[in-house]
Amino acid sequence: MRHLERHRSQHIGWLRAAVLGANDGIVSTASLVVGVAAAHAARADLLTAGVAGLVAGAMSMAAGEYVSVSSQSDTENADLERERAELAADADHEHEELAGIYVRRGLDAELARQVAVQLMAHDAIGAHARDELGISELTTARPVQAALASAGTFAVGAALPLVIAFLVPMAALIPAVAGASLVFLALLGALAAKTGGAPVVKGAWRVTFWGALAMALTAGVGAVFGTVA
Repeated sequence: MRHLERHRSQHIGWLRAAVLGANDGIVSTASLVVGVAAAHAARADLLTAGVAGLVAGAMSMAAGEYVSVSSQSDTENADLERERAELAADADHEHEELAGIYVRRGLDAELARQVAVQLMAHDAIGAHARDELGISELTTARPVQAALASAGTFAVGAALPLVIAFLVPMAALIPAVAGASLVFLALLGALAAKTGGAPVVKGAWRVTFWGALAMALTAGVGAVFGTVA
């Protein structure tokens, strides 16, 4: 029988990286643009700083995600290799170990042994990966997927405040970029929450709050240094 249900956890790998990338793209670039504008920079300088921030941020996100998730993948692979060695050295002990896990989950001892024997006959390393190590198809580390999702969504998120900064008059640039970015963040938070099955309002509020705080702080820094200069 085919398993037709779709679960929210199926999205967890790419969703985390995509939301993190888009959120960072909007917040960091909008904050950079607002901060530079508050220092009374020319539009060309402001856009140059924004584009540089987009490229640097996207590459930083890709590298960071790849290194981080690769470390997770290395750990998973090391644990799997250890399990393979233990299966080759003492398969009987591994049967008992797996049966013990099923007993702790509620099966009686005899049934637990039967389940362990049948699952290990079908896929021994898969059974131990899933039930002993907690490694499954849904949670396994995918470094390239995480890196591409983060970099791509960062670039998209960063492009949004840059487009606003390019289009609006300089006199209205700070409120326009800040306001539009907060709207983008609220939509992103709501979309991520809906995809993950979480409360939409809560998801929108938390990203909007931190984005507003970041822009306010960088605007203050830009205004102070711009006045000093």
